[in-house]
Amino acid sequence: MLDCGDLKIPRYTAEFWTSRQRQASSIHEISYRACFKPQLPRFFIERLTSAGDLVYDPFSGRGTTVIEAGLCGRNVVANDANPLSRIMTEPRFFPPDPAALEKRLSAIPKLSKTADIDLSMFFHPDTENEIVSIKEYLIDRNEHARMDQIDRWIAMVATNRLTGHSKGFFSVYTLPPNQAVSQQSQQRINKKRGQVPEYRDTHQIIQKKSRSLLRSITPPESANLTRAGKSALFLTGDARDTPKIQDNSVQLTVTSPPFLDIVQYHEDNWLRCWFNNLDGDGIAKEITMARTVDSWCSVMGRVFAELYRITKPGGYVAFEVGEVRRKSVRLDEQVIPPGTAAGFTCLGVLINQQVFTKTSNIWGIDNNSCGTNTNRIVVFKKD
Repeated sequence: MLDCGDLKIPRYTAEFWTSRQRQASSIHEISYRACFKPQLPRFFIERLTSAGDLVYDPFSGRGTTVIEAGLCGRNVVANDANPLSRIMTEPRFFPPDPAALEKRLSAIPKLSKTADIDLSMFFHPDTENEIVSIKEYLIDRNEHARMDQIDRWIAMVATNRLTGHSKGFFSVYTLPPNQAVSQQSQQRINKKRGQVPEYRDTHQIIQKKSRSLLRSITPPESANLTRAGKSALFLTGDARDTPKIQDNSVQLTVTSPPFLDIVQYHEDNWLRCWFNNLDGDGIAKEITMARTVDSWCSVMGRVFAELYRITKPGGYVAFEVGEVRRKSVRLDEQVIPPGTAAGFTCLGVLINQQVFTKTSNIWGIDNNSCGTNTNRIVVFKKD
């Protein structure tokens, strides 16, 4: 039991889910910093929603919650202050035909043109030419209102293949693909490893990654995704102000908010912003990076007020937070007051761990699934 002012909040520790419990769909395999596993939203979607219900994520990131909801036949709304979120999320609701994708890629001319910034430490000159060609093709399609779902798919896959640590990426060996090091840092990596960027065929890499993303999608899942995508809202803005979402419309929110100042989104995404012709500095100013617990709670209080407005009576919010700063701050304990102040009832805190002897469940459902030890989820209900 957790003491939270005048409230006594139950805390449940168990193996609620695991990555081995159910093989996650291959469509999720897009790299992004600080994202949770698909099994987390699936756990709540299966128990707290029905087909056709509306599922929302105000801090959507790579889109894990809404993609999983779409696979399950739910309707979706996604929001994120970073426009990269929509670039990474929306295309996966419209899986392309491989032959149509190959044909579209073959129509993109390979120009002999270098980037407007120095990328020589990452890419072979011919690879850089191809990346610039794809970038300029996508910009032109967008500016002339000709961009379609295949173009968006190409943009999404290319964005996620820019840099990484295997030959499945456009770049020479560098950090894992959820981060982009600076040019200076990459020069140091190249010197230490004695490496020079070699040529990578960007079109082949995009096709290979596309096949991998689509490998486990069944026809019913593809139909579910397309159906959800056609009615979806993909918003780019502040989670504290979402006027396009109707009052009392959302059955379930599953989200993980920015964690204080732990993750440097701008530094991780500068190259992705360049490729997508986005203002990285401007985006960084719009992303909440609270540096104290009090300021973080103040922001979350306004998020909860907005969530209360859009949540159906009887609807739920599953708010995933973590232990930060070497476990000196437990955000699960900090998030309960702003949630309840907004009008929600806190049902409890779920702590997912691998080893347990007793399974408890907020809703009285006996669930003996396995799990990981990396998540703390505060569950709220709108009465």
